[in-house]
Amino acid sequence: MAPSMTTSAALVVEGLLDFTRSRFLEQPADRQHKFAARLLRALYCDLLNGEEGRIFFDAYSTLSSWMGLAPLKQRERETVANRYHYHVENRIQGVREEGLLPQVRKGDRPSLEPFLPIAIYLDELRSAHNVGSIVRTVEAFRLGTLYLSDKTPDLSHPQVQKTSMGAARSVPWKKGHTLDRLPSPIIALETSPEALSLEKYCFPDTFTLVVGNEELGCSKRSLASADLLVEVPLLGEKNSLNVANALAIAAWEIRRQKRKKDL
Repeated sequence: MAPSMTTSAALVVEGLLDFTRSRFLEQPADRQHKFAARLLRALYCDLLNGEEGRIFFDAYSTLSSWMGLAPLKQRERETVANRYHYHVENRIQGVREEGLLPQVRKGDRPSLEPFLPIAIYLDELRSAHNVGSIVRTVEAFRLGTLYLSDKTPDLSHPQVQKTSMGAARSVPWKKGHTLDRLPSPIIALETSPEALSLEKYCFPDTFTLVVGNEELGCSKRSLASADLLVEVPLLGEKNSLNVANALAIAAWEIRRQKRKKDL
């Protein structure tokens, strides 16, 4: 192992160094994809921190060649993220995802509250767990109708149904719509110097709220279509929140403003 290799990098690639090509290919496909995903996750974190990620990139290049996959031609976040999700989706055993919200301690109650005339567009979200959490939030606030992009797991997905804890049965949703078919204005929930803080924007009665991808945020296409950017005001060092958490905060603010209008 090279003397210049950092301790964290050594821990990630240590398992690969124990393998020959033949021994690695003897492993179950699930384990091969799992190890590949771990390397790509480490590479992605390095790129996110402005580092080159050369150690992880070289290790993954070796592994992907053993698996007969096309090499990664670019060390870019979007390219790495897409390949990471390829390995996750091809694992035989799914990744166990912990629930974000506590179990309900009292029985649910029927609701006659109508859903608002708002479109919530999930822009290339990948995680069924995040989608399920968003579904639960949308139902809790009766926020509006969910519109899912092509790569986003829909409400029939088992993990979405599990995480939503039954909310998927009542939330209206559609798949395959593009932003140009949804109501204006188009408002993207995104961190940006140009974004308005949630509480400083007066939400109209009807609009489309765009929620972006877990790693990359809103797509360039969605940002180009957006009439406005809004963000959750943060005080800490981190730049953003989990996408489902950010949507929950936005949902509360939208409903708070509507309650004030109705008084």
